[in-house]
Amino acid sequence: MNSSPAISVRELSKVYGRGLFGAEGVTAVDRVTLEVARGQVFGLLGPNGAGKTTLVKMLLGLARSTSGAAQLLGQPVGDPAVRRKVGYLPEGHRLPPYLTGVQMLELFGQMCGCEREQLRKRVPEILEQVGMRDAAKRKIREYSKGMTQRIGLAQAMIHEPDVIILDEPTDGVDPVGRAAVRQIVQGLKERGATVFINSHLLAEVELICDRVVIMVKGKVVREGAIDELTPRTGRYRFELHPVPPNLRVILGDLGAGFEAHASGFELQLSDAELDQCIDKLRAAGVSIRGVLARRLNLEQAFIQLVKAGQQGAAS
Repeated sequence: MNSSPAISVRELSKVYGRGLFGAEGVTAVDRVTLEVARGQVFGLLGPNGAGKTTLVKMLLGLARSTSGAAQLLGQPVGDPAVRRKVGYLPEGHRLPPYLTGVQMLELFGQMCGCEREQLRKRVPEILEQVGMRDAAKRKIREYSKGMTQRIGLAQAMIHEPDVIILDEPTDGVDPVGRAAVRQIVQGLKERGATVFINSHLLAEVELICDRVVIMVKGKVVREGAIDELTPRTGRYRFELHPVPPNLRVILGDLGAGFEAHASGFELQLSDAELDQCIDKLRAAGVSIRGVLARRLNLEQAFIQLVKAGQQGAAS
């Protein structure tokens, strides 16, 4: 089994316009280093202008780096052989409107090197997978935004690539469609493919990605697993049955930020205070049905990191 990373980026930079008429240029990507393991679902996050699209273009060989290096599946990103093993769904993609879904997939499959016999079996499978079987013979011009996004996802997977790069894959897709996309990505992971997702929908990224990297002004400001980027807040939600009318008296002055709700309460507690809280409730004969440690969600963590990164760049 190949142990090299699916994507490897080392000190990669891209400067636009440097040297033109004496200009210093605009740095879109600034010495980015990251690795994406094979079989991983990896999220690329950042505000507009962070350099995400430029980084993706360099990975695909669509833009040349100013310095640094990048590899896909152990080979330089410009290698045509490795490009055949990559699927790509660009943001705001435009597919031939005069073709049907089936015709488009057959065309793109042949462009990716698939044989006609292989496509006869593969096209119906992929249409079923993305929920587009019933619309397969309609012209793409008749598709809604969500349908266009689904058929675009199908073309990125038609040749069963080892690496799939998805730029805003759930853009314009309804909640049911987003759940279907999550299921598709999970299926890709299960067959060993690597999925690299660039998305603004942080709730989706939180549900689907193993690791994420956050970029601000061309730099990586944080990388890690979702759990590492969404730390506990120190606030706990208690589910009780029944809720005693003298709950506040039982707890006394323990913790901070007490907030009652229909089935219990929330409270800010240290580790020691958490034990004391449970002891007090037990001593009062209160049945504790559940205790949930509140965490920052990815959106909250993202906003904090972006603000810190922007302030650091400005100072």
